[in-house]
Amino acid sequence: MAEAIQATLERIQKHKGVLGTIIIDHNGVTLHSTLDDKTTAEYTELIPALSMLAKNLVRDVDPQNDLDFLRVRSLKHEIMVAPKEEFLLIVIQDPAAVSA
Repeated sequence: MAEAIQATLERIQKHKGVLGTIIIDHNGVTLHSTLDDKTTAEYTELIPALSMLAKNLVRDVDPQNDLDFLRVRSLKHEIMVAPKEEFLLIVIQDPAAVSA
């Protein structure tokens, strides 16, 4: 199982424009990161709350639905979040590199 996870992370990291990946558990503990400690801490502090807000919004709109994927794009970064039962997968990429 660990080998499959590592292979998936390596495949994601090879995509054009990907700056880093972070996996955190639902307690905010970093399980994996390809970013420096400061950047990792910034994302792990803020993304879980954003993900929870988005999850609540989806449930408020349709109680039978659930958040599957969250994508936020700014001029500088694109943040993609895949919330799972055991963890959050966060991928940060450069939108200029993707659209180039």
